[in-house]
Amino acid sequence: MADAELEEIRRARLAQLQQQAGARGGPAGGGSSQDEQRQQAAEERRAAILNQILEPEAADRLGRIRLVKESRAVDVENRLIMLAQTGQLRQKVTEDQLKELLNAVAENQREEEQKIVINRRKGGWDDDDDLLDL
Repeated sequence: MADAELEEIRRARLAQLQQQAGARGGPAGGGSSQDEQRQQAAEERRAAILNQILEPEAADRLGRIRLVKESRAVDVENRLIMLAQTGQLRQKVTEDQLKELLNAVAENQREEEQKIVINRRKGGWDDDDDLLDL
């Protein structure tokens, strides 16, 4: 029941956006409205996939995460969609599973932030060279 209502709301919103684009753009604005339509269609596909693979509690949590940090929510969504497309998800993702995925994404980001690269020059002076002068 909720899926049908959501789909109807999406269609109504798409029709509204198409109407607004037609009223504004005319022939000169046609290219950008096609890009917008493609982008919106891609977003709708993502939302439909996420709706199929997430339990309502997990979807709510992901929505709250999006409000706080959109980049992290996008990372998690991309990972969930990839898992679904490769057939690694056997059932809907629960809120606890989403928490585990969030922790994994957070750990990966921390590891990437903490990497320190040290480049040492060869042939330069070294502390060990001082010992040879004794």
